[in-house]
Amino acid sequence: METLEQLIDKNGLVFAFLLVGGLMAVSYWFSKYILRGKLPGAAIAITAALVLAYFGGKKGVADFPILAGMALLGGSMLRDFAIVATAMGASFSEIKKAGLAGVLSLLIGVVLSFILGGLIAFIMGYNDARSITTIGAGACTYIVGPVTGSAIGASSEVIAISIATGVVKTVLVTIATPLVAKKIYLNNPNSAMVFGGLMGTTSGVAAGLAATDPKLVPYGALTATFYTGLGALLCPSILYFLVQALV
Repeated sequence: METLEQLIDKNGLVFAFLLVGGLMAVSYWFSKYILRGKLPGAAIAITAALVLAYFGGKKGVADFPILAGMALLGGSMLRDFAIVATAMGASFSEIKKAGLAGVLSLLIGVVLSFILGGLIAFIMGYNDARSITTIGAGACTYIVGPVTGSAIGASSEVIAISIATGVVKTVLVTIATPLVAKKIYLNNPNSAMVFGGLMGTTSGVAAGLAATDPKLVPYGALTATFYTGLGALLCPSILYFLVQALV
């Protein structure tokens, strides 16, 4: 056991990848064979991870020494790397295929999510521009929230709330997409692009579309990727100044 503990301690990040991979494998197996695909595996994995994080401390499960590698895996460095890697895979010329509807969906999606998140912040009792903006940005995605909060100097508590807001949105989009797909005619590349632009959460859109029709995933993920970048530009700048003027 001592040898195993030393091995894990020296290879914490590798062990963290192993655990996350195992959780994903179990979640997708449970989704496929137990739930018969009615609930996407990604949604199950996210929910399970949230439950596990609840039993941790300030850093979630990373507070347990054997799971210390989770702090690096879930840290800002790999988060930002994932953003850049995803953005590098998207071409601006491709987004033109969605036409004016795709561009408008991005703007409407970011602004609408920001307003809803700002209202949530106000209802929770926050009335300063930094907090409202950060939580509003978190409603865009759980990536835009901390990026915005760090840029405008929000407190760590508010940044944590913005991340939680984004995660809840991701889970809801993941679960709801296959349930409402037929009603909103989400059955072709153009509608998938518009949907990705409106929702924005890349992981939620990708997982939801995968449960709906795997062929639609690249189209929805394309605009959702631009959504994250657009949100990271607008929230700590123009939208922040507008909130300052209002409050």
